[in-house]
Amino acid sequence: MSTAEHSRPPNGFNLVPPPGWDVIPLRTGTKEAMDHIVRKAVAQLPASFPKDDIPKARLKLTQEVKKVVRRARAKGGMTLYLPTERLQGVALPVSIVASEPSHIPRVRPSSGPEAVLAALASVTPGAETRTLDTTAALRSERDVPADAAQGVEVAHRRVEYFVPIPDSDPDQYLVFSFSALIAPGSDPAFYDILVELFDAVMGTFRWSYA
Repeated sequence: MSTAEHSRPPNGFNLVPPPGWDVIPLRTGTKEAMDHIVRKAVAQLPASFPKDDIPKARLKLTQEVKKVVRRARAKGGMTLYLPTERLQGVALPVSIVASEPSHIPRVRPSSGPEAVLAALASVTPGAETRTLDTTAALRSERDVPADAAQGVEVAHRRVEYFVPIPDSDPDQYLVFSFSALIAPGSDPAFYDILVELFDAVMGTFRWSYA
């Protein structure tokens, strides 16, 4: 890549989701992507599934996908990644959302992304620095308990990557959030494996300059 290309900000990013996942853009093309996912899910119903119940199943699937999309959009989501195929017969209760952060730590003017990452790390337990396509990012992980008062219906494991957009002026950032619903009495090791999967996905992250 030339020096000129390095001096301008990227116009996007590429992320490779695992096999059996689908991507839903949250700004344009959302309905088309949702319709595709629902059609694929209905096509995967077993042959023994009662035909009279297919419309009801389609409606339920559509409502579930819309609910996930609404939640992602409410958090400033730009892109939603969902597993749409079962893994060894198990439906993974996980999602990945790429979004613009709703809160950025205040630092001195012109301090740059390094100061923002340091400020965020100082108030984020367990935060650590990772490198994504030569860009320093901040990774954090925590378990979020269910709290109806805070709008958290189900406990979940959350992992986030806070990523500065290189050469942006003013400084801009992206957040990649992974969420895995925690079933009561489930094995914590299962969620550790899902987190490893997300970290592997983030290892495919690349900036796009095309």
